[in-house]
Amino acid sequence: MIGFILFLLVVGLIGGFIARAVVPGRDALSLGGTLLLGIVGSFVGGFLGYLLFRNDANDGAFQASGIIGSIVGSVLALLVYRAATGRRSVGS
Repeated sequence: MIGFILFLLVVGLIGGFIARAVVPGRDALSLGGTLLLGIVGSFVGGFLGYLLFRNDANDGAFQASGIIGSIVGSVLALLVYRAATGRRSVGS
C-alpha cells in the first residue's frame, strides 16, 4: 500500500512538472505546489476520462488517472489556477 501511494505521488509530481513546462509563463509554485497540482490534475484527468469513455463506470467518476490523464488534467488545473488568481505569470 505504501509503495502504491509513493507511486501515485511520483506520477503526480511528474504530471505537475510537465504541465508547468507545457503551459507558457512562470508560476510561483513550490515543489509541494507542483505535487498538489499533479495530484489534482490526476483526478481531473480521471474525471474527464470517465465523462468521455465511461469505461470504469463501476469505479465512479472520482478516480485517479494515468500519466497522460494527469498531464492533461494538470494543464487544465494550472489554467484554472491562473484564471482564479488573476495572474498570467510571475515577474512580467
